[in-house]
Amino acid sequence: MKKLLKALLLAAVSAGAQDAISLKDAVLLALSRNKSLEASAAERNATQTRITQARSGLLPKVNYSESWTRSNNPVFVFGSLLSQGEFGAQNFAIESLNNPDFLNNFQSRITVDQTLYGAGQTKQAVRSAELAKDLTKEDERRTQTEVIAGVVAAYYGSLLSADQLSATAQSIKSAEADLERAQNIRAAGMSTDVDVLSIRVHLANVRELQIRRQAEVDVARAALNDAIGLPLDTSHTLTSRLVPLELPEIALQARETTALEQRPEARQAKLAISLAESQAATARSARLPQVYLHGAYEADRQRFVTRAGDNWLVSIGLRWTLFNGFSDKARIEENKFAVHKTIAEEARASSAIRLQVRRAYAHLNAASQRIEVARASVAEAEESLRITQNRYQAGISNITDLLRTETALLEARTRHLVAIHDQRVAAVRLELAAGTLAADSAAVNERTR
Repeated sequence: MKKLLKALLLAAVSAGAQDAISLKDAVLLALSRNKSLEASAAERNATQTRITQARSGLLPKVNYSESWTRSNNPVFVFGSLLSQGEFGAQNFAIESLNNPDFLNNFQSRITVDQTLYGAGQTKQAVRSAELAKDLTKEDERRTQTEVIAGVVAAYYGSLLSADQLSATAQSIKSAEADLERAQNIRAAGMSTDVDVLSIRVHLANVRELQIRRQAEVDVARAALNDAIGLPLDTSHTLTSRLVPLELPEIALQARETTALEQRPEARQAKLAISLAESQAATARSARLPQVYLHGAYEADRQRFVTRAGDNWLVSIGLRWTLFNGFSDKARIEENKFAVHKTIAEEARASSAIRLQVRRAYAHLNAASQRIEVARASVAEAEESLRITQNRYQAGISNITDLLRTETALLEARTRHLVAIHDQRVAAVRLELAAGTLAADSAAVNERTR
Protein backbone atom coordinates (compact mmCIF):
# COMPACT_ATOMS: atom_id res chain seq x y z
CA MET A 1 0.00 0.00 0.00
CA LYS A 2 2.82 2.40 0.89
CA LYS A 3 4.57 1.69 -2.41
CA LEU A 4 1.33 2.41 -4.28
CA LEU A 5 0.89 5.74 -2.49
CA LYS A 6 4.49 6.69 -3.21
CA ALA A 7 4.04 5.83 -6.90
CA LEU A 8 0.87 7.94 -7.07
CA LEU A 9 2.67 10.85 -5.40
CA LEU A 10 5.57 10.70 -7.85
CA ALA A 11 3.12 10.49 -10.74
CA ALA A 12 1.33 13.57 -9.47
CA VAL A 13 4.57 15.50 -9.05
CA SER A 14 5.73 14.42 -12.50
CA ALA A 15 2.44 15.49 -14.05
CA GLY A 16 2.77 18.87 -12.31
CA ALA A 17 6.35 19.18 -13.52
CA GLN A 18 5.12 19.08 -17.12
CA ASP A 19 3.05 22.21 -16.46
CA ALA A 20 4.81 24.45 -13.92
CA ILE A 21 7.81 23.69 -11.77
CA SER A 22 9.67 25.80 -9.24
CA LEU A 23 13.30 25.36 -8.25
CA LYS A 24 12.25 23.68 -5.00
CA ASP A 25 9.96 21.30 -6.90
CA ALA A 26 12.74 20.44 -9.31
CA VAL A 27 15.11 19.60 -6.45
CA LEU A 28 12.55 17.43 -4.62
CA LEU A 29 11.64 15.62 -7.81
CA ALA A 30 15.29 14.93 -8.59
CA LEU A 31 15.89 13.54 -5.10
CA SER A 32 13.03 11.08 -5.62
CA ARG A 33 14.05 9.98 -9.13
CA ASN A 34 17.81 10.23 -9.39
CA LYS A 35 19.42 6.88 -10.20
CA SER A 36 22.71 7.78 -8.53
CA LEU A 37 20.87 8.18 -5.23
CA GLU A 38 19.08 4.89 -5.81
CA ALA A 39 22.44 3.18 -6.34
CA SER A 40 23.83 4.81 -3.17
CA ALA A 41 20.86 3.59 -1.14
CA ALA A 42 21.39 0.06 -2.46
CA GLU A 43 25.06 0.21 -1.44
CA ARG A 44 24.07 1.41 2.05
CA ASN A 45 21.68 -1.53 2.42
CA ALA A 46 24.44 -3.87 1.29
CA THR A 47 26.79 -2.56 4.00
CA GLN A 48 24.09 -3.23 6.60
CA THR A 49 24.10 -6.89 5.60
CA ARG A 50 27.90 -6.95 6.03
CA ILE A 51 27.42 -5.90 9.66
CA THR A 52 25.11 -8.89 10.12
CA GLN A 53 27.71 -11.09 8.48
CA ALA A 54 30.41 -9.84 10.85
CA ARG A 55 28.21 -10.33 13.92
CA SER A 56 27.65 -13.94 12.93
CA GLY A 57 31.13 -14.62 14.33
CA LEU A 58 29.61 -14.32 17.83
CA LEU A 59 27.10 -17.09 17.14
CA PRO A 60 27.65 -20.86 16.85
CA LYS A 61 28.02 -22.50 13.45
CA VAL A 62 25.67 -25.46 13.05
CA ASN A 63 26.07 -27.86 10.11
CA TYR A 64 24.13 -30.94 9.06
CA SER A 65 25.42 -33.54 6.65
CA GLU A 66 23.99 -36.77 5.22
CA SER A 67 26.06 -39.36 3.38
CA TRP A 68 25.84 -42.93 2.10
CA THR A 69 28.85 -45.23 1.72
CA ARG A 70 29.05 -48.85 0.52
CA SER A 71 32.36 -50.73 0.73
CA ASN A 72 34.01 -54.01 1.76
CA ASN A 73 37.14 -52.29 3.03
CA PRO A 74 37.98 -54.19 6.26
CA VAL A 75 38.71 -51.05 8.28
CA PHE A 76 35.52 -49.35 6.99
CA VAL A 77 33.36 -52.38 7.72
CA PHE A 78 34.85 -52.89 11.20
CA GLY A 79 34.44 -49.24 12.18
CA SER A 80 30.97 -48.90 10.66
CA LEU A 81 29.66 -51.97 12.49
CA LEU A 82 30.88 -50.49 15.74
CA SER A 83 29.28 -47.09 14.97
CA GLN A 84 26.00 -48.79 13.99
CA GLY A 85 25.94 -50.83 17.20
CA GLU A 86 25.79 -54.04 15.14
CA PHE A 87 29.19 -55.49 15.95
CA GLY A 88 28.93 -59.04 17.31
CA ALA A 89 31.17 -61.91 18.35
CA GLN A 90 30.95 -63.44 14.89
CA ASN A 91 32.67 -60.39 13.48
CA PHE A 92 35.87 -61.38 15.32
CA ALA A 93 36.36 -64.33 12.97
CA ILE A 94 39.61 -63.94 11.04
CA GLU A 95 37.94 -64.57 7.68
CA SER A 96 35.23 -62.05 8.50
CA LEU A 97 37.80 -59.48 9.56
CA ASN A 98 40.03 -59.95 6.51
CA ASN A 99 37.34 -60.43 3.87
CA PRO A 100 34.10 -58.86 5.06
CA ASP A 101 31.00 -58.59 2.91
CA PHE A 102 29.88 -55.27 1.47
CA LEU A 103 28.36 -52.99 4.04
CA ASN A 104 26.08 -49.94 3.72
CA ASN A 105 26.49 -47.01 6.05
CA PHE A 106 23.96 -44.16 6.08
CA GLN A 107 25.48 -41.44 8.20
CA SER A 108 23.69 -38.36 9.60
CA ARG A 109 25.88 -35.83 11.34
CA ILE A 110 25.23 -32.55 13.13
CA THR A 111 28.17 -30.40 14.24
CA VAL A 112 28.30 -27.26 16.35
CA ASP A 113 31.32 -24.94 16.48
CA GLN A 114 31.51 -21.94 18.77
CA THR A 115 34.40 -19.55 19.26
CA LEU A 116 34.94 -19.01 22.98
CA TYR A 117 37.77 -16.53 22.62
CA GLY A 118 38.65 -15.03 19.24
CA ALA A 119 41.22 -12.46 20.35
CA GLY A 120 38.79 -9.66 19.47
CA GLN A 121 38.73 -10.42 15.74
CA THR A 122 34.94 -10.64 15.57
CA LYS A 123 34.58 -7.38 17.50
CA GLN A 124 36.95 -5.62 15.12
CA ALA A 125 35.18 -7.14 12.11
CA VAL A 126 31.86 -5.74 13.36
CA ARG A 127 33.44 -2.34 13.95
CA SER A 128 34.99 -2.33 10.48
CA ALA A 129 31.62 -3.19 8.93
CA GLU A 130 29.91 -0.41 10.89
CA LEU A 131 32.56 2.09 9.79
CA ALA A 132 32.12 0.95 6.20
CA LYS A 133 28.40 1.60 6.54
CA ASP A 134 29.08 5.10 7.89
CA LEU A 135 31.40 5.74 4.95
CA THR A 136 28.65 4.67 2.57
CA LYS A 137 26.12 6.94 4.28
CA GLU A 138 28.46 9.90 3.84
CA ASP A 139 28.95 8.95 0.21
CA GLU A 140 25.17 8.88 -0.20
CA ARG A 141 24.91 12.32 1.41
CA ARG A 142 27.63 13.63 -0.91
CA THR A 143 25.75 12.28 -3.92
CA GLN A 144 22.57 13.94 -2.66
CA THR A 145 24.21 17.35 -2.32
CA GLU A 146 25.79 17.01 -5.76
CA VAL A 147 22.39 16.16 -7.23
CA ILE A 148 20.89 19.29 -5.61
CA ALA A 149 23.74 21.47 -6.86
CA GLY A 150 23.41 20.00 -10.35
CA VAL A 151 19.66 20.65 -10.48
CA VAL A 152 20.09 24.23 -9.24
CA ALA A 153 22.80 24.94 -11.81
CA ALA A 154 20.70 23.42 -14.61
CA TYR A 155 17.58 25.31 -13.49
CA TYR A 156 19.30 28.68 -13.42
CA GLY A 157 21.10 27.81 -16.64
CA SER A 158 17.70 27.30 -18.24
CA LEU A 159 16.43 30.58 -16.82
CA LEU A 160 19.56 32.39 -18.03
CA SER A 161 19.20 31.09 -21.57
CA ALA A 162 15.51 32.08 -21.63
CA ASP A 163 16.22 35.57 -20.27
CA GLN A 164 19.05 36.06 -22.73
CA LEU A 165 16.64 35.12 -25.49
CA SER A 166 14.21 37.76 -24.19
CA ALA A 167 16.99 40.36 -24.07
CA THR A 168 17.84 39.53 -27.68
CA ALA A 169 14.17 39.95 -28.62
CA GLN A 170 14.22 43.39 -26.98
CA SER A 171 17.28 44.29 -29.00
CA ILE A 172 15.55 43.16 -32.20
CA LYS A 173 12.52 45.27 -31.37
CA SER A 174 14.74 48.29 -30.75
CA ALA A 175 16.70 47.68 -33.98
CA GLU A 176 13.45 47.42 -35.95
CA ALA A 177 12.39 50.79 -34.51
CA ASP A 178 15.78 52.20 -35.54
CA LEU A 179 15.28 50.80 -39.03
CA GLU A 180 11.89 52.47 -39.33
CA ARG A 181 13.38 55.72 -38.04
CA ALA A 182 16.24 55.52 -40.56
CA GLN A 183 13.84 54.83 -43.41
CA ASN A 184 11.76 57.87 -42.46
CA ILE A 185 14.86 60.06 -42.33
CA ARG A 186 15.97 58.75 -45.73
CA ALA A 187 12.51 59.40 -47.14
CA ALA A 188 12.82 62.96 -45.91
CA GLY A 189 16.09 63.26 -47.82
CA MET A 190 18.18 63.70 -44.65
CA SER A 191 20.27 60.52 -45.06
CA THR A 192 21.34 57.95 -47.61
CA ASP A 193 20.78 54.23 -48.09
CA VAL A 194 23.97 53.60 -46.11
CA ASP A 195 22.22 54.17 -42.78
CA VAL A 196 19.34 51.87 -43.68
CA LEU A 197 21.66 49.15 -44.92
CA SER A 198 23.86 49.41 -41.80
CA ILE A 199 20.85 48.94 -39.52
CA ARG A 200 19.65 46.01 -41.61
CA VAL A 201 23.06 44.35 -41.23
CA HIS A 202 22.92 44.99 -37.48
CA LEU A 203 19.39 43.58 -37.34
CA ALA A 204 20.49 40.44 -39.23
CA ASN A 205 23.32 39.93 -36.75
CA VAL A 206 20.96 40.21 -33.80
CA ARG A 207 18.48 37.80 -35.41
CA GLU A 208 21.34 35.35 -35.95
CA LEU A 209 22.14 35.72 -32.26
CA GLN A 210 18.48 35.07 -31.49
CA ILE A 211 18.65 31.76 -33.38
CA ARG A 212 21.66 30.72 -31.33
CA ARG A 213 19.91 31.79 -28.12
CA GLN A 214 16.87 29.69 -29.03
CA ALA A 215 19.09 26.65 -29.55
CA GLU A 216 20.69 27.30 -26.15
CA VAL A 217 17.23 27.43 -24.55
CA ASP A 218 16.35 24.01 -26.02
CA VAL A 219 19.61 22.46 -24.84
CA ALA A 220 19.30 24.03 -21.38
CA ARG A 221 15.76 22.66 -20.95
CA ALA A 222 16.96 19.19 -21.93
CA ALA A 223 19.87 19.47 -19.47
CA LEU A 224 17.43 20.42 -16.70
CA ASN A 225 15.22 17.43 -17.49
CA ASP A 226 18.28 15.20 -17.41
CA ALA A 227 19.33 16.58 -14.00
CA ILE A 228 15.84 16.03 -12.60
CA GLY A 229 15.43 12.58 -14.09
CA LEU A 230 12.63 13.44 -16.54
CA PRO A 231 12.49 12.57 -20.27
CA LEU A 232 14.58 15.10 -22.17
CA ASP A 233 11.59 16.32 -24.21
CA THR A 234 9.43 17.08 -21.15
CA SER A 235 7.93 20.55 -21.45
CA HIS A 236 7.28 22.71 -18.41
CA THR A 237 7.09 26.29 -17.26
CA LEU A 238 9.76 27.46 -14.83
CA THR A 239 8.09 29.51 -12.11
CA SER A 240 11.19 30.64 -10.25
CA ARG A 241 12.86 33.80 -11.52
CA LEU A 242 16.44 34.75 -12.24
CA VAL A 243 16.78 37.51 -9.66
CA PRO A 244 19.57 38.35 -7.20
CA LEU A 245 19.71 36.39 -3.97
CA GLU A 246 19.44 38.16 -0.64
CA LEU A 247 22.69 37.25 1.07
CA PRO A 248 23.08 37.22 4.87
CA GLU A 249 26.35 38.14 6.50
CA ILE A 250 28.75 35.31 5.74
CA ALA A 251 31.85 34.76 7.86
CA LEU A 252 34.51 32.89 5.91
CA GLN A 253 36.09 31.37 9.02
CA ALA A 254 32.73 30.05 10.22
CA ARG A 255 32.08 28.50 6.82
CA GLU A 256 35.46 26.77 6.86
CA THR A 257 34.84 25.41 10.35
CA THR A 258 31.42 24.14 9.33
CA ALA A 259 32.87 22.52 6.23
CA LEU A 260 35.48 20.62 8.24
CA GLU A 261 32.66 19.29 10.44
CA GLN A 262 29.85 18.78 7.93
CA ARG A 263 31.39 17.96 4.54
CA PRO A 264 30.90 14.28 3.64
CA GLU A 265 34.50 14.15 2.41
CA ALA A 266 35.78 15.45 5.78
CA ARG A 267 33.76 12.88 7.68
CA GLN A 268 34.85 10.14 5.32
CA ALA A 269 38.49 11.05 5.89
CA LYS A 270 38.04 10.72 9.66
CA LEU A 271 36.12 7.46 9.25
CA ALA A 272 38.88 6.13 7.00
CA ILE A 273 41.38 6.66 9.82
CA SER A 274 39.15 4.76 12.25
CA LEU A 275 38.68 1.97 9.71
CA ALA A 276 42.43 1.65 9.13
CA GLU A 277 43.01 1.53 12.91
CA SER A 278 40.37 -1.19 13.25
CA GLN A 279 41.99 -3.23 10.50
CA ALA A 280 45.37 -2.76 12.18
CA ALA A 281 43.91 -4.09 15.44
CA THR A 282 42.54 -7.10 13.56
CA ALA A 283 45.98 -7.80 12.12
CA ARG A 284 47.56 -7.66 15.58
CA SER A 285 44.94 -9.95 17.09
CA ALA A 286 45.82 -12.65 14.54
CA ARG A 287 48.97 -13.33 16.60
CA LEU A 288 46.95 -14.20 19.70
CA PRO A 289 45.56 -17.67 20.54
CA GLN A 290 41.95 -18.59 19.89
CA VAL A 291 39.80 -20.98 21.91
CA TYR A 292 36.91 -22.81 20.35
CA LEU A 293 34.26 -25.39 21.28
CA HIS A 294 33.32 -28.26 18.99
CA GLY A 295 30.36 -30.59 19.41
CA ALA A 296 29.04 -33.33 17.17
CA TYR A 297 26.19 -35.83 17.09
CA GLU A 298 26.37 -38.73 14.66
CA ALA A 299 23.95 -41.49 13.66
CA ASP A 300 25.15 -44.47 11.52
CA ARG A 301 22.71 -46.96 9.94
CA GLN A 302 22.91 -50.03 7.72
CA ARG A 303 19.50 -49.14 6.33
CA PHE A 304 18.21 -45.62 5.93
CA VAL A 305 15.90 -45.88 8.95
CA THR A 306 16.83 -49.06 10.83
CA ARG A 307 19.74 -50.95 12.37
CA ALA A 308 21.36 -47.79 13.68
CA GLY A 309 23.70 -46.58 16.35
CA ASP A 310 24.53 -43.05 17.47
CA ASN A 311 27.35 -41.23 19.29
CA TRP A 312 28.36 -37.73 20.28
CA LEU A 313 31.44 -35.80 21.28
CA VAL A 314 32.35 -32.44 22.80
CA SER A 315 35.81 -30.90 22.65
CA ILE A 316 37.51 -27.63 23.51
CA GLY A 317 40.57 -26.66 21.54
CA LEU A 318 43.15 -23.92 21.37
CA ARG A 319 44.61 -22.71 18.12
CA TRP A 320 47.70 -20.50 18.19
CA THR A 321 49.77 -19.66 15.15
CA LEU A 322 53.35 -19.48 16.40
CA PHE A 323 55.04 -18.98 13.06
CA ASN A 324 53.67 -18.51 9.53
CA GLY A 325 56.64 -17.19 7.63
CA PHE A 326 56.43 -13.59 8.93
CA SER A 327 53.07 -13.12 7.19
CA ASP A 328 51.34 -11.71 10.30
CA LYS A 329 54.24 -9.36 11.01
CA ALA A 330 54.16 -8.05 7.44
CA ARG A 331 50.38 -7.58 7.63
CA ILE A 332 50.74 -5.59 10.86
CA GLU A 333 53.34 -3.36 9.21
CA GLU A 334 51.12 -2.93 6.16
CA ASN A 335 48.20 -1.76 8.29
CA LYS A 336 50.47 0.58 10.24
CA PHE A 337 51.42 2.30 6.99
CA ALA A 338 47.76 2.34 5.98
CA VAL A 339 46.93 4.27 9.16
CA HIS A 340 49.71 6.78 8.40
CA LYS A 341 48.36 7.13 4.86
CA THR A 342 44.79 7.88 5.98
CA ILE A 343 46.04 10.44 8.50
CA ALA A 344 47.99 12.21 5.76
CA GLU A 345 44.99 12.03 3.41
CA GLU A 346 42.74 13.49 6.11
CA ALA A 347 45.09 16.46 6.49
CA ARG A 348 45.21 16.91 2.72
CA ALA A 349 41.43 16.69 2.46
CA SER A 350 41.01 19.34 5.16
CA SER A 351 43.22 21.77 3.28
CA ALA A 352 41.43 21.05 -0.01
CA ILE A 353 38.03 21.59 1.62
CA ARG A 354 39.08 24.94 3.08
CA LEU A 355 40.39 25.98 -0.34
CA GLN A 356 37.08 25.03 -1.97
CA VAL A 357 35.18 27.10 0.61
CA ARG A 358 37.41 30.11 -0.04
CA ARG A 359 37.06 29.76 -3.80
CA ALA A 360 33.25 29.52 -3.57
CA TYR A 361 33.19 32.44 -1.11
CA ALA A 362 35.27 34.60 -3.46
CA HIS A 363 33.14 33.71 -6.48
CA LEU A 364 29.96 34.57 -4.57
CA ASN A 365 31.27 37.96 -3.44
CA ALA A 366 32.57 38.74 -6.92
CA ALA A 367 29.24 37.80 -8.53
CA SER A 368 27.31 39.97 -6.06
CA GLN A 369 29.54 42.95 -6.83
CA ARG A 370 29.22 42.30 -10.56
CA ILE A 371 25.43 42.46 -10.23
CA GLU A 372 25.59 46.02 -8.88
CA VAL A 373 28.07 47.10 -11.55
CA ALA A 374 26.07 45.46 -14.33
CA ARG A 375 22.78 46.94 -13.07
CA ALA A 376 24.26 50.43 -13.23
CA SER A 377 25.74 49.64 -16.64
CA VAL A 378 22.31 48.61 -17.98
CA ALA A 379 20.73 51.84 -16.73
CA GLU A 380 23.52 53.90 -18.29
CA ALA A 381 23.33 51.97 -21.58
CA GLU A 382 19.56 52.48 -21.76
CA GLU A 383 19.92 56.22 -21.18
CA SER A 384 22.78 56.40 -23.67
CA LEU A 385 20.64 54.67 -26.30
CA ARG A 386 17.71 56.99 -25.65
CA ILE A 387 19.92 60.06 -26.08
CA THR A 388 21.64 58.66 -29.17
CA GLN A 389 18.31 57.80 -30.79
CA ASN A 390 17.09 61.37 -30.20
CA ARG A 391 20.34 62.83 -31.53
CA TYR A 392 20.17 60.59 -34.58
CA GLN A 393 16.55 61.66 -35.14
CA ALA A 394 17.72 65.25 -34.99
CA GLY A 395 20.61 64.54 -37.33
CA ILE A 396 23.27 65.26 -34.71
CA SER A 397 24.59 61.66 -34.26
CA ASN A 398 25.55 59.27 -37.03
CA ILE A 399 24.51 55.69 -37.62
CA THR A 400 27.74 54.34 -36.15
CA ASP A 401 27.01 55.87 -32.76
CA LEU A 402 23.47 54.48 -32.84
CA LEU A 403 24.55 50.92 -33.62
CA ARG A 404 27.35 51.06 -31.06
CA THR A 405 24.92 52.04 -28.28
CA GLU A 406 22.44 49.35 -29.40
CA THR A 407 25.16 46.72 -29.14
CA ALA A 408 26.39 48.12 -25.81
CA LEU A 409 22.90 47.86 -24.31
CA LEU A 410 22.50 44.22 -25.36
CA GLU A 411 25.92 43.38 -23.93
CA ALA A 412 25.12 45.19 -20.66
CA ARG A 413 21.85 43.31 -20.26
CA THR A 414 23.61 40.03 -20.99
CA ARG A 415 26.35 40.76 -18.42
CA HIS A 416 23.69 41.62 -15.83
CA LEU A 417 21.84 38.33 -16.41
CA VAL A 418 25.09 36.34 -16.30
CA ALA A 419 26.11 38.04 -13.03
CA ILE A 420 22.78 37.13 -11.40
CA HIS A 421 23.09 33.55 -12.67
CA ASP A 422 26.64 33.30 -11.37
CA GLN A 423 25.58 34.65 -7.95
CA ARG A 424 22.75 32.12 -7.59
CA VAL A 425 24.98 29.23 -8.63
CA ALA A 426 27.88 30.48 -6.46
CA ALA A 427 25.58 30.60 -3.42
CA VAL A 428 24.76 26.94 -3.95
CA ARG A 429 28.41 26.10 -4.53
CA LEU A 430 29.31 27.78 -1.24
CA GLU A 431 26.75 25.73 0.67
CA LEU A 432 27.99 22.64 -1.16
CA ALA A 433 31.57 23.44 -0.17
CA ALA A 434 30.49 24.09 3.44
CA GLY A 435 28.58 20.80 3.63
CA THR A 436 25.25 22.48 4.45
CA LEU A 437 23.46 22.15 1.11
CA ALA A 438 20.02 20.54 1.40
CA ALA A 439 16.60 20.78 -0.19
CA ASP A 440 15.56 23.42 2.35
CA SER A 441 18.73 25.53 2.05
CA ALA A 442 18.38 29.28 1.58
CA ALA A 443 20.13 29.07 -1.79
CA VAL A 444 17.42 26.70 -3.06
CA ASN A 445 14.46 28.70 -1.79
CA GLU A 446 13.00 31.91 -3.14
CA ARG A 447 14.72 34.44 -0.88
CA THR A 448 15.48 37.31 -3.21
CA ARG A 449 16.15 41.03 -3.08
